[in-house]
Amino acid sequence: MKKIPQRTCMGCNAKKDKVELIRVVKSSDGQINLDKTGKMPGRGAYICKSLECLEKAIKTKRIERVFEMKIEEEIYEKLRGVMIDKS
Repeated sequence: MKKIPQRTCMGCNAKKDKVELIRVVKSSDGQINLDKTGKMPGRGAYICKSLECLEKAIKTKRIERVFEMKIEEEIYEKLRGVMIDKS
């Protein structure tokens, strides 16, 4: 049986299977993107597919700490749009 990789959500801190989470990537040029394939190069962080976890990560500035940079509101709006589409 193949082992399924586990990742921790930035919002709720729960460990889940990698396929259940959305990967957010910071590329080498400082761009923040959503990684739908899970294979984009750059620093990755994971978050549940729920709006609650995203809001918690934004409120605690966890995403900014993980990527060590200030994140613009438009990127958060893009993430919220994806979360709403998923639900």
